[in-house]
Amino acid sequence: MSRPANPLKSHLEVIIFDVDGVLVDVRGSFHRTVLETVRFFTGKRVTRNELQRWKNQSGFNDDWKLSTAWVQSLGGKFEYDEVKRKFVELYWGRDGKGNVAREKWLLPRGSLRRLASQAELALFTGRVRLETDYTLDRCRVREYFRRIVTVEDVQKPKPDPEGLLTILSGRDPSTAIYLGDNVDDAIAAKGARIPFVGILPRDGEARRLRGGLLKKHGARAILGDVREFEAWLKRSGTPHRG
Repeated sequence: MSRPANPLKSHLEVIIFDVDGVLVDVRGSFHRTVLETVRFFTGKRVTRNELQRWKNQSGFNDDWKLSTAWVQSLGGKFEYDEVKRKFVELYWGRDGKGNVAREKWLLPRGSLRRLASQAELALFTGRVRLETDYTLDRCRVREYFRRIVTVEDVQKPKPDPEGLLTILSGRDPSTAIYLGDNVDDAIAAKGARIPFVGILPRDGEARRLRGGLLKKHGARAILGDVREFEAWLKRSGTPHRG
């Protein structure tokens, strides 16, 4: 059996999380908003399985870009700015009571505290800063993350590894690990030479369609839930501070 392309070192210094689909269940927020946006512009009843097929492709980590491409593929003569405007309206709603209110934080604060005592925690997300700040503050978890890199903080978004390299700040990439749920996350980790762990629900369509792709791009493991990560880390035998 071949060794992993990006092996974990004997000392783990930084754990980097993607946000959507990893730390936050966005099926009721971002995913729902994509579907509602496409239906608004095309009048067609699109499905979550179709959405997963779009997300299996590299280059569609940005839901505004994905929604625009999907609308156009169905014959809609609408440009990015118009689609984005409707998406944002549906996502936020009035006074934050749109689909954003359906988001669910997945990793318990106890787990965050334990992990933060073992290594530096960081975020590299395709979200914009406003969306990221809203969720971190609403869920009262900002204090656990030392570095936060959003799509607005990089010149080249995922799958480019710029955000991960920014968080590394010159450290050995084998002392880090990145947790993500889509192909662009895996490609970014590979580009930064950081070990990657995929997060995909075991009973979901995403795992059936995307699990093999994440493995193909170097995932060391595919966990069913981010809450399994602590136990996986212990099983991997990777020492860390504390």
